[in-house]
Amino acid sequence: MDAPNPSALPTFANRTPLRIGSVGLVVRDLDKLSSFYQGLLGLTIQERTEKVAKLGTGGVTLLELEHRPDALPDNPGAAGLYHTAFLMPTRADHARWIMHIAKNRVPITGASDHGVSEAFYLDDPEGNGIEVYNDRPRERWHWEDKLVVMQTNHLDIEAILDEIDRETATYPAAPEGLRIGHIHLRVGNTEQAEAFYRGAIGLDLTRRRGGATFMSSGGYHHHVGANVWHSKGAGARDSNHAGLAWFTIETEPAAADALRDRLKAANAPIEAAHGHVETADPWGTRIRIVKG
Repeated sequence: MDAPNPSALPTFANRTPLRIGSVGLVVRDLDKLSSFYQGLLGLTIQERTEKVAKLGTGGVTLLELEHRPDALPDNPGAAGLYHTAFLMPTRADHARWIMHIAKNRVPITGASDHGVSEAFYLDDPEGNGIEVYNDRPRERWHWEDKLVVMQTNHLDIEAILDEIDRETATYPAAPEGLRIGHIHLRVGNTEQAEAFYRGAIGLDLTRRRGGATFMSSGGYHHHVGANVWHSKGAGARDSNHAGLAWFTIETEPAAADALRDRLKAANAPIEAAHGHVETADPWGTRIRIVKG
């Protein structure tokens, strides 16, 4: 039997007890944003109406765009999305994507080596932050006092490109194993963010640094990041603005009841909707709890 194609397999980040599933964005120009994510990542349309576009790969929806042309532009100083982080299944997939954006002259805002991962940063046409990254093998991550070491160093792009034949490599579509590895949020207070995402959701603290906190499930470096770099003291999110609408946390069926019990104990809002449970963090960001 042939070995499975590593590009078709989700990575460790999406095999943990809790993990990020999909992200919903309110957008002002549905056609433009839909075309952007198709071109940037090679996502395909899973479903399309006049009001909603669902994009993903391998039959898995990663991004749901809700068309609201009358929405106000997102406010970068308010609570909301800092970035959605798309995790390439392999370093070679990441290399092929780098060649793809270079060929298409896609502007980026940064690139960093975080030790645990190698990441590129950019924004979509409506200012929603995006990270596209690959993870280094878990055995190469460093932990000190149960916290992961994540630095921000210069990224050796040439070393990533050495994974492929630059003359022949192509990126015709998103690899089937592409997933959202983590979500990074703008919040008003990191202590409140920890109280909710650790106490009510059940994530573990993995790192703190200057105005930011990072949390995960199952020993991943982080599934949720939260910072106050531009949003310190922010109050509840204004639903009249474009930007982050919701995101999903997938859970093993056996852990779903315990998660719901934690939400109740924390007096977090709980609402049953369309086969999932929905809650909200202290800034009104909606989180759909889905049994994976």
